[in-house]
Amino acid sequence: MLSAASRHVAQNHSSMLSIARRSMSSLPPTMKAAVVREVGDASALKMEKDFPTPKLEAGKVIVKNEYAGINFIDTYHRKGLYARDLPFVGGQEGGGTVAEVSPEAAAEGIKVGDKVAYSVFGSYAQYTSVPTGKLLPVPDGIDMGVATSCVVQGLTAHYLTASAHANLIQPGDWCLIHGVGGGTCQWAAQMAKLQGHKVIGTVSKGKEALARTLGCDELIVLDEVPGQSFEDYESVDVVKRVMEITDGKGCKSVIDGIGKSTVDISIASLAHRGIFISFGNASGAVPAFPVLRLIAKSAYVTRPKLLDYTANRAELVERANEIFGWLQDGKLKVSVDTTFPLEQAAEGHMYLEAGKSKGKVLYKI
Repeated sequence: MLSAASRHVAQNHSSMLSIARRSMSSLPPTMKAAVVREVGDASALKMEKDFPTPKLEAGKVIVKNEYAGINFIDTYHRKGLYARDLPFVGGQEGGGTVAEVSPEAAAEGIKVGDKVAYSVFGSYAQYTSVPTGKLLPVPDGIDMGVATSCVVQGLTAHYLTASAHANLIQPGDWCLIHGVGGGTCQWAAQMAKLQGHKVIGTVSKGKEALARTLGCDELIVLDEVPGQSFEDYESVDVVKRVMEITDGKGCKSVIDGIGKSTVDISIASLAHRGIFISFGNASGAVPAFPVLRLIAKSAYVTRPKLLDYTANRAELVERANEIFGWLQDGKLKVSVDTTFPLEQAAEGHMYLEAGKSKGKVLYKI
């Protein structure tokens, strides 16, 4: 049996080995990353080949990224609409394999080589430091590009259709979703149907064939706005069509990622005691409006964000597991539109902002 002194020496030796393992890294000291040093247009997102590789920290892992998702919120950060400290690595959605594991992560059973997806800042890079609580194991049989797409767009669509409406819409009720031809709202249209809602989708000409594959009960087809990611909401009387479709009752929920161009349409399309869910600013920020506008229909309005609907590990995993389950069962289809090499970082943002995408846009790292 070891003496107390011997046990103390052994414990100190073990601690020193642990510290040594943390300080040793097989990763290169620098990496390629798409970095914003000054806010601005897409040209502000610049590829750098010698950006410092993140260091392994307690309670985290280093993920070697295979894909990074391109989302509209990334363009808001790049423009400075949502402020971040400069400089920063773009992106907040990634997927790949675990490259380094902290002792705390190892204690949770996380291993080098595990396939994971995540949402934290800094995914436009070869390597990203990710807290263990943000990791989502990717099930066998799910493509890494698809899994990466799930993390921001998929989880956003999930909370928009399952939770943000605060149970003000029930199965069989009508839901209006703007812009079902691309991005998050492709997911949302399918998930709303899985929740039992009847869906009206707005879509631009040229994307209606894709939109019909999503299960929408009705489509309102609008003219395109050249060079923009949103439709021409003056080309069709959307409110009139909504009321015709719903026999004058309106929609119990309206999911709106367009913003400035659609706020009046969204509120006018609501049913009595319906809810306007505003989650994006593709056409510009929603202007302030008097709350008395809601009194005519005793309507509700909410401006949610993903972070508050994945605030704890249990909720994050529950949402992700349902999405992955739908994918495995063939109930949910994901369209990966275009994949850019990270070296074409600016081009990826320009493509998304020009409204060219008919699905998810990714970077291949």
